[in-house]
Amino acid sequence: MASYNTSDFKKGLKVQIDGDPYLMVECNFVKPGKGNALYKCKLRNLVRNTMLERTLKGGDSLEAADVTEIAAQFLYRQQDMFVFMDNANYEQYELTKEQCDEAWKYLKEGMVCSMVLFNNKPISVNPPNHVVLKIEYCEPSMRGNTATNLTKPVKLETGAEIICPAFVEIGDMIKVDTRSGEYLERAKG
Repeated sequence: MASYNTSDFKKGLKVQIDGDPYLMVECNFVKPGKGNALYKCKLRNLVRNTMLERTLKGGDSLEAADVTEIAAQFLYRQQDMFVFMDNANYEQYELTKEQCDEAWKYLKEGMVCSMVLFNNKPISVNPPNHVVLKIEYCEPSMRGNTATNLTKPVKLETGAEIICPAFVEIGDMIKVDTRSGEYLERAKG
C-alpha cells in the first residue's frame, strides 16, 4: 500500500488512519525554535463525516486511502435508499439517506453525480454544484410587494425546502447552489 511522507502533505490528500479514509482539510507546517518540524493536520472522516486533528513530526508518514471517485447517474429513490449507476461499467450502487448527507435534497432522476468509493463500496455522493429544480409549493406572492429583500420558504420537487425571493411562484424553475443550499436565479423552463 502506498504512503505519503510529511513532505507530501497538502490540502485535499486522501489518507487512511485506523482503517478509515480521511480527507486532509488543512495542514500547517510549524517549526519550533528547537527540535523537529511539526505538521498540524485537520482531517475529515469520509465515512462518518467527523473531524480529527493530528500533529505529526517531520519524517512521519500516513497510509494512502484506497479511495476512487467515479461518475454515477442517479436512477431512483426507494424510501430512504438512493440507487446510482456507474456510467463506465453500469454497476449499481445503493446509498442510504445518511450516506447522501445533504446531497439527497438536490438529486433528480438522470442526474450525473460524483461518487466516492472506498474499497469499491460507495461512501458518499456529490451532486453538480448548480442544479435546476422546479418549485412544488410556496405561499402566493403579495401584489404590489416590490421590496427587493423579501424572502419566503419554498418546497422543491425533490422534497428540499429552501429560502427564495418573494417573487417566485409554484411551477417556476430555479437554479440552486448545492454546496450552500442557496437560491441563485430563476432558470428558463
